[in-house]
Amino acid sequence: MLVHPIIDKLQSLRFFGMRTAFEEQLQTADIDQLNFEERIGLLVDREMTERENRRFKTRLRKAKLRQHACVEDVDLRHKRGLDKLLFMQLADCQWIKEALNTLIIGPTGVGKTYLACALAHKACQQGHATLYFRLPRLLQELGIAKADGRYDKILKTLSKTRLQVIDDWGLKTLDKEQGHDLLENLEDRHGLRSTLVTSQLPVDHWHEIVGNPTIADAILDRLIHNAYRINLKGESMRKKNQFDSKQII
Repeated sequence: MLVHPIIDKLQSLRFFGMRTAFEEQLQTADIDQLNFEERIGLLVDREMTERENRRFKTRLRKAKLRQHACVEDVDLRHKRGLDKLLFMQLADCQWIKEALNTLIIGPTGVGKTYLACALAHKACQQGHATLYFRLPRLLQELGIAKADGRYDKILKTLSKTRLQVIDDWGLKTLDKEQGHDLLENLEDRHGLRSTLVTSQLPVDHWHEIVGNPTIADAILDRLIHNAYRINLKGESMRKKNQFDSKQII
């Protein structure tokens, strides 16, 4: 059989990784030293790798992370109170498999969003469907969905997402309807899926931003009691980077 029909058929079957590996084998002078099983094994390995890479890119695109961040690029030397052992433990994503939560607390500019996006990036890498929201935008989307009939559909989508990131928790007090929407979201996920929250507010003050005390108790019960906590401190990294840039100039 001619070579090019095989390549065309692999392309038609969407075996893109196998096609590329086959073309590389044809250009390798000593490929005949490998037996049939070894050669076909290389083709299958390449196909599996490329398919997983495509799935990872799709998960990452759908996650809509606010920052391009990965665990390997996190600055563990910066003095901001980051528990290195805890962070690396979270980076293995076992907490997501166990449907636990993570809270990242600290003042503005210390890298809460970056750390959250880095952990979310790792979750996508390990095969977990992920979605990122700023809390104001999440509440806005739920409110709009309630008005146009998509409310149940969005809640169902969120309930199936292995990791949901809620950034900028506590920027303003929630009204009763917003509190109810958030509770519905968290109730569907409780004990089944993981939620990662970032906030400038200490956890002790979270109760105050949920207008209704009963709803506040329910929300915090589902977020806090099964959660890891990363407590950050120190000066703003953004201000420090701006200062360093001026010094260089």
